[in-house]
Amino acid sequence: MTKFSKELEAQIIAEWGEKFVNYRYLKKLIKRIKLSRLPKQRPQRVDGELGLSIFDPIHHFTKKIYDKYFHDPDNKTTDISQVRSKSMEEGEDLEVYETELSQLFSEENEVKMFFDKLGDEHNKVNLFYEKTENELLEKGKNLNKQLQILIYLKQIRNDRRRRTSPSSTNSLNSPRSCLSPAWSSNSSEGSIELVESPMSETDEAIAALQRNGVSFVNSETKTKTKEGKPKTAMKIDTPATTAAVLLEDLVNNPRKELGPVESNINRNKVQCAEKAIRTAFVELYKGLGLLRKYSSLNMEAFTKIMKKFDKVSNQQASANYLKDVKESPFISSCKVVKLMDDVESIFTKHFANNDRKRAMKFLRPQQPKTSHMLTFFVGLFTGCFVCLFIIYAFLAHLSGIFSSSESHIYMNIVYPVFSIIALLSLHLFMYGCNLFMWKSTRINYNFIFEFSPNTSLKYKDAFLICTTFMTIVVGAMVVHLLLRPLQDSTFPSSQVDTIPGILVLFFIALLICPLDFFYRPTRFCFLRIIRNIFFSPFYKVALVDFFMADQLTSQIPLLRHMESAACCFLALSFRTHDYKACSVGKTGRVFSELAYVISFMPYYWRAMQCARRWFDEYDVDHLANMGKYVSAMVAAGARLTYQNPKNEHSHLWFAIVLVTSVVATVYQLYWDFVKDWGLLNRNSRNKWLRDDLILKKKSIYYISIAFNTVLRVAWVETIFRLHDDQKNLLDFFGASLEVIRRGHWNFYRLENEHLNNVGNYRAVKEVPLPFRDIDSDG
Repeated sequence: MTKFSKELEAQIIAEWGEKFVNYRYLKKLIKRIKLSRLPKQRPQRVDGELGLSIFDPIHHFTKKIYDKYFHDPDNKTTDISQVRSKSMEEGEDLEVYETELSQLFSEENEVKMFFDKLGDEHNKVNLFYEKTENELLEKGKNLNKQLQILIYLKQIRNDRRRRTSPSSTNSLNSPRSCLSPAWSSNSSEGSIELVESPMSETDEAIAALQRNGVSFVNSETKTKTKEGKPKTAMKIDTPATTAAVLLEDLVNNPRKELGPVESNINRNKVQCAEKAIRTAFVELYKGLGLLRKYSSLNMEAFTKIMKKFDKVSNQQASANYLKDVKESPFISSCKVVKLMDDVESIFTKHFANNDRKRAMKFLRPQQPKTSHMLTFFVGLFTGCFVCLFIIYAFLAHLSGIFSSSESHIYMNIVYPVFSIIALLSLHLFMYGCNLFMWKSTRINYNFIFEFSPNTSLKYKDAFLICTTFMTIVVGAMVVHLLLRPLQDSTFPSSQVDTIPGILVLFFIALLICPLDFFYRPTRFCFLRIIRNIFFSPFYKVALVDFFMADQLTSQIPLLRHMESAACCFLALSFRTHDYKACSVGKTGRVFSELAYVISFMPYYWRAMQCARRWFDEYDVDHLANMGKYVSAMVAAGARLTYQNPKNEHSHLWFAIVLVTSVVATVYQLYWDFVKDWGLLNRNSRNKWLRDDLILKKKSIYYISIAFNTVLRVAWVETIFRLHDDQKNLLDFFGASLEVIRRGHWNFYRLENEHLNNVGNYRAVKEVPLPFRDIDSDG
């Protein structure tokens, strides 16, 4: 049977972990009470002159029954404690609870310590519950107002559309039904009544907007429109951009005939506003559900710990104490349940077309069930990959492909393409390991990345994609190696050497395929993030964007291989076997210049993201972070220049490479440990780490610091000038080490981000609401 402490840790809301009952510490106090009673119980056993008797168990059992049912029939539960509530001194409405012992114990200190701690935990739970409850109620009121504004905006648009349509002449003269607000802060149903009105829908909607708090600028102090109507002091924000549209376009010009472009813009903005409000309702409902879970888990913890106290102290104090606990706000308050019912009814009516089943799919999404077939295919493709790799190594040894004169041609054709897929698969494997570790340590990566739990990758999915890719790649390598002896006799050499290019085209087509198979939501999410990275200065930077950009900085060798493969197939080098145009040097000038651009691009994108974040947040740390990527660009450029075989000042550039690489490495290590991981805090209670650690063994963090430091200096291999084939293999090995380092870095980066969320107690994401006053813009 699983202990309750483990069950509580498994179900606890990680972001609110510190605000739960400290069940383990209370258990330790119970154990102290038990140990304090042991020495005083031993001498009571020998109280007769005849010593022990076989009838002692019977005597003890009958005495226990008598004490329980006949000794004090009017008081079966002993009131050993009294819980008193008093208001806080700072004038707040919150109450704190104090537990006073009404009975003395032989082990009074231990019992008093237990009830003092129990009272502190009780107050902690109550205060956090009431604070979070008030925040959620305030969000609910704001969403009420936002929803009413959205409804009236839709009504205004529909009214204007009917006025501009030729078939609306008769309908304008007839009375219409008009929406009027019935959803106040005290409303539980959130219904919207239909009221007959002779007024136009636009005028009624404007009046309704004013009643719901949408402020109109005073006509005496502010300008008016051409029709004499005051301008509306409200904006509609669209989440994807920073643009906003004034409501005067919809309210003050209802009869103005708009062009298709302007009408489409307004329609799109209203649709974006509707989507934002719908998402906000879903997040509000999720927060209410978490708070309800918080209440039930803490109540169960109080019940369990009091039963343990009864068992140890031979008292029955739990009934009276739990009666007082049940009267506290975190149990007795019904506001959360009522608001959840309101959200369900509102969401069903306005966002699900009165289809409750559809609404519950949004509010309570069901987690997809994991299939054993996924595990089976991961194992199957892993075995296929291992077998094919052994076959490839055996065939390569027999054909002497790496020792013959054709090794240079083979490496120029095969190496870039297969290195691309191999490095990508390795990165996916490391990401799968990250997902497994984040899940094991209960790091809420879906919340941090703002992924949908229903469509986000699980660690088994990442492993399946990785093993599938590697099986296809190694299989293609085997086929290519088998067909090489047959070229010129059965197949032309140009056709055999197109196999790597066909493989690349296959993976590109799979990535952009619009059909709903092979993780389409994940593929499209990846493309959307790459788009945001490519246009970094023009998009607001989310965490997933700069997290992915950091991954790209570790995949510069992969991008260089993509350049080589593209050059090889676009220049038709696979037919002529002339690779001078696709090599660094004077003969491949364009290729050499593109090598600089490609090596700089990931660092440039990341630097632009830092600049945009500084522009949005005015945090100087983002400028310092941008300096780190600028130093990395300088070091990468110096290494490329030094590696050029036509470089005439190799000794000078060697010194430049050494200086710039050391500076960039020190800069990066400092940022890794201090900023990204939050470690090397000299004042921490964990020496040179941080105060809060998810992993229990501190030694793992020290080993990780050393491991990251060693892999950060892998650039040393680039300063050695080796033969091309040896250099290719060494470069691939160094690129693989960098991918492994990045996967290792990912875990601690997200751990630090998770702990920051825990510090702010953020368990649901904040959705920016679309409607706001112009005065609030500053």
